[in-house]
This record gives sequence, C-alpha cells and structure tokens, in this order.
Amino acid sequence: MPTSPARILLVDDHELFREGLAGLVNVQPDLAVVGQAGDGLEALTMVRDLQPDLIVMDINMPICDGLEATRLIREALPEVRIVMLTVHDKDEKLFAAIKAGANGYMLKDTSAADFLRGVRGALGGEATLPPKLAASLVEAYARLAAQPTHPLPTEDDPDLTGRELEVLNLIATGASNQEIAAQLSISLHTTKSHVRNILAKLHAVNRRQAARLAARRGLL
Repeated sequence: MPTSPARILLVDDHELFREGLAGLVNVQPDLAVVGQAGDGLEALTMVRDLQPDLIVMDINMPICDGLEATRLIREALPEVRIVMLTVHDKDEKLFAAIKAGANGYMLKDTSAADFLRGVRGALGGEATLPPKLAASLVEAYARLAAQPTHPLPTEDDPDLTGRELEVLNLIATGASNQEIAAQLSISLHTTKSHVRNILAKLHAVNRRQAARLAARRGLL
C-alpha cells in the first residue's frame, strides 16, 4: 500500500517565490504542499489546522518574522520539522535559527535538486545545512569546547569555615556582633570580619537573609 506524501507548509512573504516552490514540490510523488502563508502569525494558525510534517520558513517577513514564528510553532508543536530558507549566508543568522528551534537552514540560491534533497533530509531527521555554514557551526562548537571551564561553587556548598559556621548559627539566633564576640571570646573586629565573609559567601544582602539561606541549605 503506497504511503501518503509528506505534508509541506511554505511560509514566505513573496507569493511568486512561494508559487515557484509549490510547483517544484507538488510534482514530487513523495511530497505535497498543503498550505502557504505570507507571514509568521498566519503560519502559526495554519500549522495548528494543517499539522504539516515540515515547514519551509523564510526568515525576514513582516508582522512576525521566521525566527519568532519558529519559536512559537516549536512551543505549540514540538514534533514538526522546520527548515529556514533565506538569502542570508551569515553565521549569526544560522545560529539564531538553530537557537529558535530550526532543524535546518537552506539558502534561496540553492539548486532545485539541492532544495529537494534538503527537504527530504529534514523529513528523515537530518540537520540540513549548507557546507560552508556547517563548517562554521563546527568551528564555533570547537571554540566553545576549547574554552576552559571553571567549576562554580554549588548553592549547597558555600565553603564556610568552622568558625564562620559558629558565627552563622549565632547570627540565626539574632545575636548582635558584640554578643557573638563575647560568646566566642573573639574581638569585635574579628566578628565583623566573619560576618562580612559569611554574607559574601552566601550572597546575602543582610544578616536576616543569611540566616534564611543557611536554614534552607541545612547549615544551622
């Protein structure tokens, strides 16, 4: 039994360009254009009604551009595949499209054969990218991976000393600096220094917040 053609939604504000793509797609036995939209908001409405398998989306459109439309559609229908089709071959546009949730990125000056290959690849779960931009994406990832990572202290581990924990417990009781100094047999200057360190390590703006954070983290 033959399978149904993949359902394609075309989104571009240039009607003549859309019609050309529709003509190319509709002569393919495995593909069918089920709708056309002229802007991102219209596309969002049509997606809910048509439930396409793939959306071919322009980036620059009035009212709601392709990036915003992609974000909205991805929230409403996370399973639908989206390929951006644009004149832009700039890296930042590619990265913005991927961040928005696009599954692929093709240039409008691509050949008909490459366009159809990209559409079928996207439908098959592939990430459709021009070779030049794919190389840029790999290089960007490599640069990111090469950056040194510095482990950040976790919220549950403020790295307080034993004496600071003693001071913190007294802060939680509402004791003043003078009372803490007397109880721990340390100078007032040392007590104030401990309090400053505790506030800094807990990222607290005052003693009351420090006590609340300490209680929440089980430090008391």
